[in-house]
Amino acid sequence: MTAARILVVDDEADIRGLLKEILSEEGYDVEIAADASQARSSRAAQVPDLVLLDIWMPDTDGITLLREWSVTDGYDCPVVMMSGHGTVETAVEATRLGAFDFVEKPLSLTKLLRTVERALDAGRRKRLSARSQGSALAVPIGKAKVTQTLREQVQQAASSSSPVLLVGELGSGREAYARYLHSLSARAAKPFFTVVAASLAQDPTAALFGSERDGKVEPGAFDQATGGSLYVSGLEDLNVNAQRALVGAIDGYTRVGGRQRLQLNVRWISSAQEGFELRASPEPFRRDLLAHLNVITLRIPPLRDYAEDVPDLLRYYVDRLVDEQHLPLRRFSVAAQNRLRNYPWPGNVGELKNLVQRVLILGAGEEIRLEEIERELAVKMAVDEPLVKQDLLALPLREAREQFERAYLQQQLLLCNGKVGQLAKRVGMERTHLYRKLRALGVDFRQLGED
Repeated sequence: MTAARILVVDDEADIRGLLKEILSEEGYDVEIAADASQARSSRAAQVPDLVLLDIWMPDTDGITLLREWSVTDGYDCPVVMMSGHGTVETAVEATRLGAFDFVEKPLSLTKLLRTVERALDAGRRKRLSARSQGSALAVPIGKAKVTQTLREQVQQAASSSSPVLLVGELGSGREAYARYLHSLSARAAKPFFTVVAASLAQDPTAALFGSERDGKVEPGAFDQATGGSLYVSGLEDLNVNAQRALVGAIDGYTRVGGRQRLQLNVRWISSAQEGFELRASPEPFRRDLLAHLNVITLRIPPLRDYAEDVPDLLRYYVDRLVDEQHLPLRRFSVAAQNRLRNYPWPGNVGELKNLVQRVLILGAGEEIRLEEIERELAVKMAVDEPLVKQDLLALPLREAREQFERAYLQQQLLLCNGKVGQLAKRVGMERTHLYRKLRALGVDFRQLGED
């Protein structure tokens, strides 16, 4: 088991040295800071398991620093205040800001060690509780075989520290599975920090590495994910500069304006659309970066591959949106559920959630009926969508048949390299009749042959 990390913040060198010596002998990993500035830098590099924080310091006092940390998202670490001039008002304020305990100087070694043990134990129990609750909430639902298999694969991947690449269509729930993976890992109590690849287009170095100026640290993504998981969403949107920055940081990084080289302590999780690595120049995806990120690759299936889970997903999002947004409770009728089971969901789970939200906000009555769902789905589909993403049930029989025939013959013609003679043999049609059919459907077989 990794030793608990304790950060000692005190402006008196003798006390810092004494505490470091005593706590190190007890088996703890001890970092020291002489003032608030050093404490901020240490915390930005890695969140400790416990902070021993002196109240009276020359630049920024301990209460002010504690208040600053108390409003910082993701800061979940017990703090024990230390002071030789404590007052009741100070102790009350420290407790109000979340301090675990308050010890007076001169320090009693026995009391100090007992307080440290209690604080660390409280921190562990809090993290375990959050982990168990988070895991229960984060488990992707579904009874379909493909869903069960993916959950098992994620559980296996979580037991290692290897980078994981989640490949799937937009809206398929890649981030939900990334969070589920993190919640099952040994890093579950530490941050899960998301970086959207497209956001790195302008200045990837500062966004990832952070910066230092006049002793003040502006943490980057690596700092904020330290000890936990760094989730890079949408690798297909990484430009050359962002790729270069990520590759350069694998073995360590230095903040912009800083001098100290820091070790990267994150679990890499990333997501992308299928085939992203095959994109054409001028910005091909770097093979060395891909080799680092895809040690384990998991495919997140589109919703149409597990349509039997649609009723469960509908109920889940109804209950969730009613609880979170206080929307009126409505239930999908059996006919509406069956219609949605047979809808191709080109936008996947994200589209399903949006539909549920719309009918809860805009609809009326306790039951969501088939007619209401048909109105929601009555949007003209793009004819160039792959057939599996087209909602043929929304069309009259003649239009649905034409849509199918057009998509079918286009794909078959591509397989025949645009040669109508080969196509006629492949689909079992007489060539003259086939020419008429292609023209009637608007399939440009000449263009396909040239392509």
